[in-house]
Amino acid sequence: MTPVATRHFGSPLHRLLRRFTASDADLDAERLQRDAAESGCTPVRDTERGQVVAVTGRLRTVVHTPRTNLPTLEAELYDGSDLVTLVWLGRRQIAGIEPGRTLTARGRIAVRDDRKVMYNPYYELEAPR
Repeated sequence: MTPVATRHFGSPLHRLLRRFTASDADLDAERLQRDAAESGCTPVRDTERGQVVAVTGRLRTVVHTPRTNLPTLEAELYDGSDLVTLVWLGRRQIAGIEPGRTLTARGRIAVRDDRKVMYNPYYELEAPR
C-alpha cells in the first residue's frame, strides 16, 4: 500500500504555515493572483498575442522614454503570474500612473522583444491603499 499525502490548500492551518514559510514576494504574488481572479480579469500568463483582454495588477516601474519622433510612457504591470508592459504613445506622464499603484488595463496583447505589451490601453486606477 502506497501512502497518499492529502493537502487542503485552503485550510486555516495551511495558510498559517504558508505565511511562515513563504517569502514576502511569494505571498505578494499569491495575493495579486487572488485579487485578479476575484476581479474577473485574465491572468497575464494566460494571455496571447492578438487577444483583447482585461488584466489587473500593480505597477512595478514607470519610465518615460524620450524618442526623437515620439515620446512614450511605459509601465510594467505585474499580476502575480507574469508581467505586461503598458505603453502610452506620445505621452510623457499620466496623472496617477506611478510605481505601486494598482490598476486594471484593457486592450490588445502584442509581443515586442519576447515581452507582452499593450499599447495605449484603456485603464482604471484603483484608490491608493
